[in-house]
Amino acid sequence: MAFKKRGKKGERGLQVAALPYRWTETGTLEILILTSRSTLRPIIPKGWPMKGKTNAQAAATEANEEAGLIGKIGKEPIGNYEYFKRFKDRFELCRVDVFPFEVTGQEETFREKGQRHMRWLSRHDAALLVDEPQLRGLISSFSPRRH
Repeated sequence: MAFKKRGKKGERGLQVAALPYRWTETGTLEILILTSRSTLRPIIPKGWPMKGKTNAQAAATEANEEAGLIGKIGKEPIGNYEYFKRFKDRFELCRVDVFPFEVTGQEETFREKGQRHMRWLSRHDAALLVDEPQLRGLISSFSPRRH
């Protein structure tokens, strides 16, 4: 079964995500983990592809809307993972393409401010916190170049 841009009943959906990261002053890599709005699960910013935007641009938009993040998104995904998306009446399997997002700042006001908790964590701790094994593996093996 192929993945569609937005899953309809009985179809698999394709979503896009940003993996937000930054470098501390001491050169340590940190990953931003936030919570989902309804279940408070640890996640990275993600959503559906957007008309008129590349998947990378859509992932960057999600990072801005969900966490107020500003930065540079990678053009190609570093990998993907699958999870069951919760709808009102069902669960559907979705594939999520993950794009690296180097964070350079955070806006004071943004669309979903106050609706989520967020925390910068070491790569190891971030990987331990997320539920999806494939995402855990992506975070564990993520090693961007420092500019």
